[in-house]
Amino acid sequence: VHLIPVNPIREDGLNPKSRKRIMPDLLTEPPAIDPVYEAHVYCNIPTIAERSMEGHAPHYFKLVSVQVLIRHGDRYPLYAIPKTKRPDIDCVLLPSRKPSHPQLEAFIKHMSKGLAAQLDGSLSSLPRYPSHSLCEMGELTQTGVVQHLRNGQLLREIYINKHQLLLSDWTAKQLYLETTGKSRTLQSALALLYTFLPDFDWKKINMRHQWSTIFCSGSCDCPMRNHYLEEEQRRQYSLRVKNSDLEKIYVDMAKIVGVPTRQLRASNPIDSLLCYFCHNVSFPCTKTGCIGMEHFKVIKRHQLEDERERQEKKVYFLYALLATHPLLNQTVNRLQRIAEGKKEEVFVLYSAHDVTLSPVLSALGITEARFPRFAARLVFELWQDGKRPREHFIRILYNGADVTFQTSFCKDYHKRSSKPMCPLEKFVSFVKRDMFLIFNSTSYYDACRRRPL
Repeated sequence: VHLIPVNPIREDGLNPKSRKRIMPDLLTEPPAIDPVYEAHVYCNIPTIAERSMEGHAPHYFKLVSVQVLIRHGDRYPLYAIPKTKRPDIDCVLLPSRKPSHPQLEAFIKHMSKGLAAQLDGSLSSLPRYPSHSLCEMGELTQTGVVQHLRNGQLLREIYINKHQLLLSDWTAKQLYLETTGKSRTLQSALALLYTFLPDFDWKKINMRHQWSTIFCSGSCDCPMRNHYLEEEQRRQYSLRVKNSDLEKIYVDMAKIVGVPTRQLRASNPIDSLLCYFCHNVSFPCTKTGCIGMEHFKVIKRHQLEDERERQEKKVYFLYALLATHPLLNQTVNRLQRIAEGKKEEVFVLYSAHDVTLSPVLSALGITEARFPRFAARLVFELWQDGKRPREHFIRILYNGADVTFQTSFCKDYHKRSSKPMCPLEKFVSFVKRDMFLIFNSTSYYDACRRRPL
């Protein structure tokens, strides 16, 4: 448990004014990275009920729209460690097996009736839930389904039961649903949707297919985005080359599995090892020896150091601004339409990947955020001020924590205002104008083509 200190009550019995501060200023060095603890956070194993800050506002505020960006849930690895047996994980959904959910059985039944849904293009050929007795590469696991059944249930309790965002006679036009073309993102979206709108009418479901993992839709042509991504990959490479502990571990692991070090590194072993770790399965062994927790810790620690350096260096931030502008622009345009009184697309769900969420967090300036865990959720809430109905405000939440005032565009407003959220126009001017200032540009098109000085 991380206890966060607050100022004590003064001797005269009054709270000192600074009690509003949640995070203290750290006078000591931050604690050393604990790779095992961070790996547990990343796995996000469903255990205790989650507390969240979604839906919190003064009583006179009215919730008018919610947009949710999720990462898919727990999945089988995308890479295999050469010459080792694949982790033995079953992807058939069994309500009697842990972790489970009270609505897992009903979810399976409902998914088998999904022929009436409008699933864009290639989505219609994807399975609506995982079903292989040995998981296929990248397949959503039962844990991944349960993570999103829990997400949907939590969001339902807040947004439907408490705030009546959608009434029982909701229509297809009030939803906007979009997913990449992977079974794990489609299935994650359907799991969340099932507990958010239990036993929904399949005819009202229109799931759009997004071919790009950064959801850039029709605005994907951006040469400078690719330039910054290449620079970022060079930064990653140079950090890895400098890490002698990491090199020793790779050499040792390569000997165990009997392949050249280069081949082992190319197989991205952390992806596989995290699956063993999250599912409490022993790391693989060969006749020569076993991959162990020490190997895992060194690779995971390097991954965490890489994330930290990436947040500190500007190159990833520049990439993130250009990568996420199309998605943020779409979000802002929709929020503006709703603020003007449109009643369509009031609930939005984008089902995506870590490579979608991570640059969005960076572009918004939320640098303290952890790398997106399995089933991470980023929520944009739009509120109308009941006392001044023309005024609209947004709140941004990451995994249930309010991060509105960590954003670059609302940090200063927080210091001057007592309102617990950010004026919509601050977000609008950030997306429409301020995102490009760092590129000495005034538009996305120009920023995508202007070479740095």
